[in-house]
Amino acid sequence: MNRPKTTVKIGSLILRNPVMTGSGTFGFGSVMALVRDLSRLGAVVVKSTSREPRLGNDTPRIVETPGGILNAIGLQNAGVENFITEKAPFLRQFDVPIVVNLVGYSVEDYVFLADRLTQAGAADALEINISCPNVKHGCDFAVDPKLTFELISEVRKVTPLTVITKLSPNVANVVPIAAAAADAGTNAVSLINTLLGTAIDAKKRRFKLANRTGGLSGPAVKPIALRMVWQVHQALPTLPIIGMGGIMNAIDAIEFMLAGATAVAVGTATFVNPLASIQIVDGIEKWLADYVVSDVNELIGAVE
Repeated sequence: MNRPKTTVKIGSLILRNPVMTGSGTFGFGSVMALVRDLSRLGAVVVKSTSREPRLGNDTPRIVETPGGILNAIGLQNAGVENFITEKAPFLRQFDVPIVVNLVGYSVEDYVFLADRLTQAGAADALEINISCPNVKHGCDFAVDPKLTFELISEVRKVTPLTVITKLSPNVANVVPIAAAAADAGTNAVSLINTLLGTAIDAKKRRFKLANRTGGLSGPAVKPIALRMVWQVHQALPTLPIIGMGGIMNAIDAIEFMLAGATAVAVGTATFVNPLASIQIVDGIEKWLADYVVSDVNELIGAVE
């Protein structure tokens, strides 16, 4: 058997393999580049970028939980101009698509960011973060199909880049939200963002996070993420999905693709093993060879 084909397509993005990094767990690449070749990834998804710098939430803002972590970082970043002048030039050294995760307080913020990054040539795709659970304002568009449609429609007007809408698991039914994003012109959706949770120190009788609540990620959320990816794929089979949520190894990634994902994002696993995403790339290729699958795209939605 020849080497299996691992290339996948999302909008205008051609990924050499279906493995991406999860925004918020990758930073802006400079640290991760010390321990792994970024060019081996399908794409890099950088930490959220906002119009103005953000300091993030008070500490403590990350805590371990059974089967995962809770984070309430609060979207800390140095702002879009810093990304364009400092972060993007570093990432452009590598032969890998750059996906910039955008966050804002208003539709106008997202439109500004999409236009600015497009004009600066600082991104190959935009992941529109409408669903972060650990900030006190903004990022709540993902709870309402109408708000989702309005936001993505306006972003779509100002950029020809691939648009990926990051959806929330903190809703009763994610399908109408995904459908609204698709109707508005998104090229793909990311599923799932973190689940809203909390942690308490019984001895101190205090919340462990300064923000009190945070976003739960890691293996504990995988069954929920798989279910939501499958549901959206069943309802919208032509809409590419980037699956994420507790992917720790290649088998996890294969399961997400079988549920309907075109690509996957590796997040919390990176904190445990900085080489996790590269090992998952290798593991997928080995699995395809072992099971005589000639093209990774054959797996998409193939669960029975």
